[in-house]
Parts: sequence; C-alpha cells; structure tokens
Amino acid sequence: MPAQPDLPLRPMTLGEALDAAISLLRARAVPLLAAAAVLALLEQVLIVSLRTAAFATPPYYGPAHGHFGAWWAATAAGFATEAFILTLLGALAAAAAGPALIGRAVRHRELWARTRPVATVCTAVLLGIAGGAGFLFGAVPWLILFGLFGFAAAVLVIDRSANPFTALGRSAALATRGGIRGLWTLLAAYVTWFAIRLALGSGWVSLLSLVSGGDPGWLTWVTPLSWAIANTVAYAALACVAAVVSLETRIRTEGLDIAIGRARARGEDDSAPLVYTR
Repeated sequence: MPAQPDLPLRPMTLGEALDAAISLLRARAVPLLAAAAVLALLEQVLIVSLRTAAFATPPYYGPAHGHFGAWWAATAAGFATEAFILTLLGALAAAAAGPALIGRAVRHRELWARTRPVATVCTAVLLGIAGGAGFLFGAVPWLILFGLFGFAAAVLVIDRSANPFTALGRSAALATRGGIRGLWTLLAAYVTWFAIRLALGSGWVSLLSLVSGGDPGWLTWVTPLSWAIANTVAYAALACVAAVVSLETRIRTEGLDIAIGRARARGEDDSAPLVYTR
C-alpha cells in the first residue's frame, strides 16, 4: 500500500486547497524558500536602479510627482520579474506536489531533476515578457494573465506537456473550467498574499522609520531587504497554491483520483495517470 498522501486525493474547497498548499510549503520549505530567497534578492537588485531612476522612495515606492511614466515602467518591470519567478518556483512546487498526491517519498535534492529546467525557463521568459507588457496597460491585464497561465509550470512538470506553448494552452483550459474556478482561486490567493507581503515588506519598516526619525540612508538598503523577505514567503506560497489547485482541478474535472485508484487496483504505477495524454 502507498504511504498516506500529503495532499488530499479528492476535490477540495477553496479553504482546503489553500491549507493543502501551505502544508506542501511546510513539507518542502528548505528547497522552496531557499530558491525563492535567491530569486527575490536578485529581483530587488535588478529593479533598484529602475526605482532610483523613477524617484520612487521607500518604503512603499509610490510614484513621485512628475515621474509617473518612469514609475509605471519600473513597476511593470517588477511585475515582469514576478511572473518569471512564480513560474520557476511553480515548477519546483509541482515537482513536489505530484509525489505528495500519491504518497510517494522524494528527497529534496531529487526535485530539481523533475522540474524540466529548459522548458520551464522558456515558459518563465514568455510569461515574464507578457506580464510586463500586460501591466503597462494596467493591473487587470496582469491579473488575468496570472489567472489564466499560473498553472503553466505545473502542467509542464506534472502533466508533462510537450512544450511551453501547449503548457500555456493547457493552463488556460484548466483555469477556465467549472466557472473559471481555477482562475478565481489563483487570484484570491494572489490578492491575499499581496496584502500580506505589503504588510511585511513595508509596514514594519514604515513604523520603525516613524519611531527612529526615518533616516533616508537607512531605508535605502533595509526596505529592499524587507521586501525580499516578504516576497520569499509569498512567492513560495503562491507556487504551492498553483501546483495544488492544478491537481485539484484535474481531480474535479478529469477524475484524476479515479484514474489513480484504478491504477492501484490493477497493480500499475500510480504515477502514470498524472501524465496528461489526451
């Protein structure tokens, strides 16, 4: 008999799906948070010069008077890197979610080999470019893009889609099933974690600067670090949400749980149904 799975092999409510994602993050905290920390720090290093050019000041980096265009471009670049990072981390989370669903033990270091790095990076680049370009037209296009294509990394790794383009199409199909349930779930998770990282990234810095008198030099390096820490947790959590919800959508709409149960009853490999073959 297989070990007790870490993820429920049944349809879940929104709350259960989010709880399952946090459980996955706890189980794989070392690789997910380590990768997220590196990527979040690199992101802050990349966009610090753009913020400076736009005269955006910590801790909130809002638009400066007369420099809205530069600020909007810098913000779009930030959301482009965000889409890129979420895709990369989504592949790592998906590499953990598949085995967790069927109760199969996989070591942390073995996850990296399951992420299909070339296809994942190509998909991340595509979504990064699309995300940045979409945000130039407003936040709504970016949110729609995230909701539609947030499953792309999971589809590449778990469903084993042939290439980034088929993964994007499959992601959109999953996101729009059942009254676009997958899309709404991703957006609900994103808005929730956006509020959390806003509080973590700028709230305590703003309070501390108020108490200490707000030394500009001090804020210049502390605020990006605090945002990197907040983004580390949020990015890893959102990656887990995408992986879990993609599997839950397949259970709900494709009978993935039934296919796995049949494979086990026949004595076959219960990981085979995870691969989408239609």
